[in-house]
Amino acid sequence: MRHTFQSEQWLPYPLPIVFAFFANPGNLPPLMPAWQQARIDELNLIAPPPPPHGSPSKLGTGVGTTMVLSFRALPLLPFRLRWHALIPEFAWNDHFCDTQTAGPFQYWRHCHSVCTELRNGTEGTVVSDHVEYELPGGPLGDLANLLGGKLQMRYIFGYRHRQTARLVPEFSKRLSVADQSQHEDH
Repeated sequence: MRHTFQSEQWLPYPLPIVFAFFANPGNLPPLMPAWQQARIDELNLIAPPPPPHGSPSKLGTGVGTTMVLSFRALPLLPFRLRWHALIPEFAWNDHFCDTQTAGPFQYWRHCHSVCTELRNGTEGTVVSDHVEYELPGGPLGDLANLLGGKLQMRYIFGYRHRQTARLVPEFSKRLSVADQSQHEDH
């Protein structure tokens, strides 16, 4: 049976910066718990359409991008799981989705969407994650989801939110420095 998980996070940064952060595949491994030792083993980057004016990055994962991510499923396991992913949807500063084409799930589709929201007088960005997934094993997979899968999803996305809050400011600063040096070169 397919299950859903939804999560939201507000960040006090402009939407184009937040979207560029998530659309850059190099930012994925640091969003995963350190004990997983996540890494991108293969990346076939298909360039997205040109970014809208004012968007800070051309490092998006366009439709058709594929990657193989490997990670440890449990701490101290001597072997790594491989996750083959495809980007079937990408719209600058709106959303993108990734699907698993091979890996630990029977089915996986994760859509990241962004929108601007004012909170306490500060304009920021809401990142919404919608995950639809199915564990392997039919009824046993459903039982595993009931016993720990949902909790694991909450843990992983809680960690992801903390890492995002820590990494987006650094990403924003790097973009500002890159923009300044490009302007100085012209």
